[in-house]
Amino acid sequence: METTICPWCQTEIVWDEELGAEEECPYCHNELKGYRTLNIQLGDEEEFEEEADGDGPDADYWEESDNAHIDAIRRVESFVAGGGDLLAYESGVEKVLDGQDEVPECPHCREYMLHAGQQTISDSSFEPIVPKGMTAPLLSGTAKLNVFVCSACFSVSRFLAEEDRNTLIRKVSEKA
Repeated sequence: METTICPWCQTEIVWDEELGAEEECPYCHNELKGYRTLNIQLGDEEEFEEEADGDGPDADYWEESDNAHIDAIRRVESFVAGGGDLLAYESGVEKVLDGQDEVPECPHCREYMLHAGQQTISDSSFEPIVPKGMTAPLLSGTAKLNVFVCSACFSVSRFLAEEDRNTLIRKVSEKA
């Protein structure tokens, strides 16, 4: 019999040679082979230089995943380069966030969002539907949305205002 230690929960796993090795830890259920494992192969100096120049096989992946965050950093840096005070900006953001009842995270960069105002859904731009099993639409044509702006990447998100959330919950609960 051979013994294996799970790298995730540090539990000793004893397995029988006739049955073979476990592919999954029976305690934490993480995969034991090839799961979240980084293999680094050392090669020639030329390979290292290619990767350092950004010409390696993974260069495109890293460029794509970081572009949105890097663009946001550039916008804030351009503010600082134009004579803005980054510390004052961050301090102002903190003051605004401290006064908010709700502080959602940005879906793009996970920074906190600033409450910028409310938007009313007008009857002309919103056509409510009646979901199957319901007798009335979930939202009326005059619902209000809270508008939030990300302090880092400046993306905008909208969420139902508190009173309209409660109305939606009541409508769905009545028909459940």
